[in-house]
Amino acid sequence: MDDTDLSDAEPADGPSTLQLDLARRIIDRIRDADLTVGTRISAPELARLFGVSRSPIAGALDLLVEKGVLQPMEKRGLRVARDVSTLDLAEILPVSPIEDLYRRMLRERAQGALPQDVSEAELMPRYGVSRGTVRKLLMRFAAEGLAQRLPGHGWRFVDTLVGDDAYRESYEFRAIVECSALRTPHFKVDREIAAQIRRAHERILGDPASRSGSDEWFRVNAFFHENLAGFSGNRFLTDAIRHQNNLRRMQESAAFFELPAERIEQSCREHLAILDAVENGDLDWAEALLRQHLKQALEYGTGDRD
Repeated sequence: MDDTDLSDAEPADGPSTLQLDLARRIIDRIRDADLTVGTRISAPELARLFGVSRSPIAGALDLLVEKGVLQPMEKRGLRVARDVSTLDLAEILPVSPIEDLYRRMLRERAQGALPQDVSEAELMPRYGVSRGTVRKLLMRFAAEGLAQRLPGHGWRFVDTLVGDDAYRESYEFRAIVECSALRTPHFKVDREIAAQIRRAHERILGDPASRSGSDEWFRVNAFFHENLAGFSGNRFLTDAIRHQNNLRRMQESAAFFELPAERIEQSCREHLAILDAVENGDLDWAEALLRQHLKQALEYGTGDRD
């Protein structure tokens, strides 16, 4: 059993585990949205996004200022100080034990080593952490639609995409929802988001090999599919795709680390072709490309590794 203390108390010689975790997630947020140098960062918005109070967010932002990722604005607030697209987090931030534990729990649940029904009392000795840490991790899973709280101290993880039937059903559902999103009466491309999607894909195309072995491609991929559905103007369609992406994160995160660079490059180009058709208003062609894209993804192995 790993008896590492992951409590939220700030050690005397550095930032707390929670602050490190939030700092990494803030960088991921900047990278996913492709925020450019000079873009203002909102602390209240980040606190709402991550479901925490202003105090730990403030600590994480101070750490990113110290590391040169952010800088104070002339009057008030913070802004992005450097391009984070090629930033190596290991160079500026220590590894977050909470993030490592989150990924470990994802893997163990996907592999069946972690039961679907768990209790906080069972997880504390299993991972050698406090009840507070266990609860924060489970609440994160709940916020991502991957777990729900049961009466008392029990929690239940959602069904995972285990087996070929589950993968096929997931892809059939995604094809129905994502293609239908292109046909909604209020469909409208958000040009700013489309530009963020394009820049993120072009960044990966610049060096797809460097994105293999990390989860950056998963984040960019999820951002594409969620926002394509988001252009529909229908929150329920968007939520449905976000939930599918979260299920894929639990089941397929390990597989994304094994993707060859050529597969990443192919998927990038398919996404950009769909985006081109959408921005040009050719929704018939966009739908045809999207259906083919999802079909090929399903046929690649046993599930969508793209």
